[in-house]
Amino acid sequence: METSLRYASNSKALRIHAKEKLPIDSKTHLQLHGELDTKLAAPSYLCAMIRHYYPDLSVSLGVGVHYSKQEKLRYSVRGKKAFPVTDDRLLSFNVKGRCDVDSEFKQRKSKGAAELSWSIFNFKRDQDVRFKVGYEVTDKVPYLQVRENNWTLNADMNGRWNVRFDL
Repeated sequence: METSLRYASNSKALRIHAKEKLPIDSKTHLQLHGELDTKLAAPSYLCAMIRHYYPDLSVSLGVGVHYSKQEKLRYSVRGKKAFPVTDDRLLSFNVKGRCDVDSEFKQRKSKGAAELSWSIFNFKRDQDVRFKVGYEVTDKVPYLQVRENNWTLNADMNGRWNVRFDL
C-alpha cells in the first residue's frame, strides 16, 4: 500500500492518503484510494477505478467511481497519452483528460491538460528529480510540479499549491 501525507493551501488540515493497486492482469489493475481528513477525523475522499495501460501506445485509461464530501458520488473516466521527446523517455510531452458525472448523469465536469515532464535519475547520489510544467485547459491556468524522491510540490498561477510526502 502506498501512503502519503498531504497539505494544500486551501485546506486547514493535514490529510492522510492511501492507495492500493490490485493486479487484474499484466496491463490492468484495480486502484483503490482514499483520504482521511485529520481535522474531521473522517474520510474525505474514496475512489475505486479500473486502470488499463497500453504500452505500445503510451496510453492509460481509467474508469471508476469516487465519493467526496463536497460532490457525493460521481463516476469518472480518465485518460493520458505520453509522447516521448527523447529515446530514453525521460523527457515527454503528456496530454491528459478527465470527465466526471454525477450519479444521475446530469452534471458533468471535464478537465484537460498538456504538460512537459522531465525526469532526472541520480540527480545527486540516491536522489531522483522530476519537473513538470503544464497548462490546465479548462481552468486556463499554467502549473508546475517538482518532485524529489518522496517530496512533491505542486503550484499554479492562481496561487494554489499543495505538498505531498510519500511514506
